[in-house]
Amino acid sequence: MPIFSNCPSSSSVLLCKSWGTSICSHRKLRASRKPSVQGSLRGTLPGVQSLKDRESSELRMTDSIEKIKRQLKDVCTRTSPYDTAWVAMVPDPSSHQNPCFHQCIDWILQSQHENGSWGNFSLCSSFIKDTLTSTLACVLALKRWSYGEDHIKKGVHYIVSNIGSVFDEQLTSPIGFNIIFPGMLQLATEVGLILPLGETAIGEIISLQNLELQRNSTNKSRGRKEYMAYIAEGLGSSQDLNEIMEFQRANGSVLNSPSTTAFVVTQYHDDRAFDYLSSLLLQVGSSVPATYPMEIHSHLCMVDALQNIGIARYFLDEIKRILDRAYRSWLERDEQIISDMATCGMAFRLLRMNGYDISSDLLTKFVDANSFHDSMQGYLGDMRPVIEIYKASQTRLFPNEEVLNKINSWSSILLKEETSMGPNSQEVKFALQFPFFADLDRLEHKRSIERFNFGKIQMLKVSHMSCSVNEEILKLAVGDFNNCQSIYQEELKGLNSWVKQCKLDQLQFARQKLTYCYLSAAATIYSPDLSDARISYSKNGVLTTVVDDFFDVGGSIEELENLIALFEKWDGKCEKEFYSEHVQIIYMAIHGNINELATKAFAIQNRDITDHLVEIWLNLLRSMMVESRWQRNKAIPTVEEYLTNGTVSFALGPVVLPALYFVGPEISEEVITHEEYHRLFRLASMCGRLLNDLRGFEREGKEGKLNSVSIRIANSGSSLSIKEAENDVNKSLENIRTELLQLVLKEGTAVPKPCKELFWKTSKILHLFYMNTDGFSSPKEMMSAVNAVIHDSLSILG
Repeated sequence: MPIFSNCPSSSSVLLCKSWGTSICSHRKLRASRKPSVQGSLRGTLPGVQSLKDRESSELRMTDSIEKIKRQLKDVCTRTSPYDTAWVAMVPDPSSHQNPCFHQCIDWILQSQHENGSWGNFSLCSSFIKDTLTSTLACVLALKRWSYGEDHIKKGVHYIVSNIGSVFDEQLTSPIGFNIIFPGMLQLATEVGLILPLGETAIGEIISLQNLELQRNSTNKSRGRKEYMAYIAEGLGSSQDLNEIMEFQRANGSVLNSPSTTAFVVTQYHDDRAFDYLSSLLLQVGSSVPATYPMEIHSHLCMVDALQNIGIARYFLDEIKRILDRAYRSWLERDEQIISDMATCGMAFRLLRMNGYDISSDLLTKFVDANSFHDSMQGYLGDMRPVIEIYKASQTRLFPNEEVLNKINSWSSILLKEETSMGPNSQEVKFALQFPFFADLDRLEHKRSIERFNFGKIQMLKVSHMSCSVNEEILKLAVGDFNNCQSIYQEELKGLNSWVKQCKLDQLQFARQKLTYCYLSAAATIYSPDLSDARISYSKNGVLTTVVDDFFDVGGSIEELENLIALFEKWDGKCEKEFYSEHVQIIYMAIHGNINELATKAFAIQNRDITDHLVEIWLNLLRSMMVESRWQRNKAIPTVEEYLTNGTVSFALGPVVLPALYFVGPEISEEVITHEEYHRLFRLASMCGRLLNDLRGFEREGKEGKLNSVSIRIANSGSSLSIKEAENDVNKSLENIRTELLQLVLKEGTAVPKPCKELFWKTSKILHLFYMNTDGFSSPKEMMSAVNAVIHDSLSILG
């Protein structure tokens, strides 16, 4: 029998081992250490950026980070000229001939634009209806109290000059525009404001209101009632006060709208509504926002945005402070959270996914689709609350969370109906296509950056926009992504060299999956400081693929036994007897990688992990031999026997477990022997095994390979159909995934959080790869993801 003895030349061993050590100088990273701008940029490989460019980038990123941190401390309330005008119209309780809030009048006088208008987007033609609404409201406020005659003239001139836009249906319309604007024209007559529009034009505008009211007059839903209360100022005294006050909040406002609340105070003198306005002015000064309060929602949106675009690691303290407050508000059942489906759903998802112990009981009010249909958003067809509650429904941690199951059922149906229509169809499409458990972090970051709309204009009764700090968020995200992408490209080049130096590309039986392996690493272990973890994850992914193919098709039984024997006799030396050149190439590549990882890990862990790495590989090889013998002997194990062995043979051990040593914290011997550590590994591996079996059932059946689907059918005596067997596997998969997430999010356990998160991220990789087919085996299925994360530049929407 052929025996290959002696070690390859020392130079080739060094070549096979050396890449990575020179680039990834043993960084000592601790879990408690937050990423710095310097750390992120200095992770850039030599030659990618000059020292001067790097220092300039650091300064720009530091400046953006500080601006964003300030915004995370205090909510920026964007002024609404329209709402400020309505508050300015509130009379003094002791003298109805005088305004109560003089500071609002002063703000209006100081804030008119040169063209005579008021509004946040007065120079943008597509928002001219918004500007007309704000301008007419401000003119009415000044006229009511006989202030600013010149301001009134200029405002009237602007309105008259642009009145034709009222009828242009192609322009963006604020909520309730066709009721509110005609209503204010009628109010103009009452306060003696002369608008030289002509009776015909005024009549046509008034008719818009009549048509709007008639259009849905038969709709008696609570959603329509809420909508009519929200735009009550457009209907004047004709609306029943009780129907408006049905929507008064605990804080005294009507639907958190300063303009509606001001109208109620002006018309009906409600004390609680007046107290709300007084408190609001004490908080914000001389001008008011379009909705208040909004602090919790705004802060949660910022946290969500920072996480979605991949820069949350720069703001860990600020995010914790925000989530701690949101958690307290959740426990207190704060009206800011529980009264709004979108805020409630977002709060639940962010709190649960960030490790807060939170029950889904508070979502019981949303178990039925009527919770949406009977809301104003449902009446208006605004799908944003449905998107948020759908995302929340996916974060199931316990088998009996029926509330989440019911929410998921109806919300997914509505969203699927929305994919072919509606302004939110793109966002809906992404929510359905990429569930949170089947997405890669860096893919999500890139999508979110490219369609970044946090802070873009939201239409309420007037346009609403968050603060300009969002430009800083986008700037930081783009710089961070581009910097990381340059690092990924250099790392992948180095890995390609390593594959060739180790002669792995010469193994004709082996699939060449380096790009997929590196995608898995870069898209989840994405921080520049974690290069060692990425390299470990990628190299071992390549090696396990080679070994898998060797056991499946490339090796004889003698070669397989020889490879296992080499690891059983591991002594750290490379002078061995090899049955074939294939065995020699595979063993030497793994041997060199183990030694390299052990050397790097020693600098971080302060102990030698070589024995653990060898044990991981030996367990994998032995499990693969079991499957090989099953196949050769045509034996059919029980499902339990198959899965017990399959959790190891799926080959996550060498990929994930060594990488844990490089994600930050020190990992003691006690941790790697702890039941939680092994349970995390079993659950993640089981997800992979079941996903692989579901997507590879037909192919593996033709190859004569065992599979949990086919074994179920065989063990049932063929009484179980393929569909029933697949349903059983899917049900098991869902329960295992839920158990894994529950364990990962549990605080204060033996395994450090960054390590637990890598198990979950690996599960996400597997779910994405096997979402529609066996993406890992397909030569093209995942190439778009490879290009998106590693090669293709960002394409920012204007």
